[in-house]
Amino acid sequence: MTPADLAAVGLRLDVDGPVATITLDRPEVRNAQTPAMWIALGEIGRTLPDDVAVVVVTGEGETFSAGLDRAMLDPSAAGGDGESVIGLLALSDDEASARIEEFQRGFTWLRDPRFVSIAKVRGYAIGAGFQLALACDLRVVADDVRFSMKESALGLVPDLTGTKPLVEHVGYSRALEICATARVVGADEAVRIGLATGAYASDELDAAVADLVAALVAPMSGVVPATKALLQGAADRDLDEQRRLEREAQVRRFRAVAAALG
Repeated sequence: MTPADLAAVGLRLDVDGPVATITLDRPEVRNAQTPAMWIALGEIGRTLPDDVAVVVVTGEGETFSAGLDRAMLDPSAAGGDGESVIGLLALSDDEASARIEEFQRGFTWLRDPRFVSIAKVRGYAIGAGFQLALACDLRVVADDVRFSMKESALGLVPDLTGTKPLVEHVGYSRALEICATARVVGADEAVRIGLATGAYASDELDAAVADLVAALVAPMSGVVPATKALLQGAADRDLDEQRRLEREAQVRRFRAVAAALG
């Protein structure tokens, strides 16, 4: 997609060598999200250059994302194409489910083992904003962050891939409590329960993320993706399977290091 195409749906993409930065750029509505934005995010993931090692996702201004743009729930804005959320009602159940699957692709690609994804979060990360942050491998937050899974307050469930990582990070009981009550999780709690890797004063957040990015791109090419691939799903594998994957990955790394020294 061209920069103009991305701007039309409220996104910016900046690629600087191995680092890609995606910015939600609708500060006038606190970076509220739309289905068109989710489709564009999926297209960014599909066309991202192969040499990108780190993807940073952030929001313009003082808020990461206030979640779904409420205009998408306005029946007067609804059409039969599913481009507004309320427009899904005009589709059959199977068609609506398939359309939501397209929306989810804007989130799932951030888990690709080719790179590490980082959510740099200031202010509110509500509903779809929370789920976008959860789609990333790491969340680094400002001390004013406010996470909330607001879907239950609208009579809905989280459907943008946020439920699995939330359970993985905080456990079933805590995830259920956070989702069912739609309460706010602040910075200190987010770090304590494993939602965030660190919390910083707002004016220190950019530097903290820059340091993390520098550390992630420093190792020899291929090391971080290989490590991410090993860790993904490790909790669901038995020890023998995990040991086998470690051995096979290490043999590949030995050969890559030897070739580099060659």
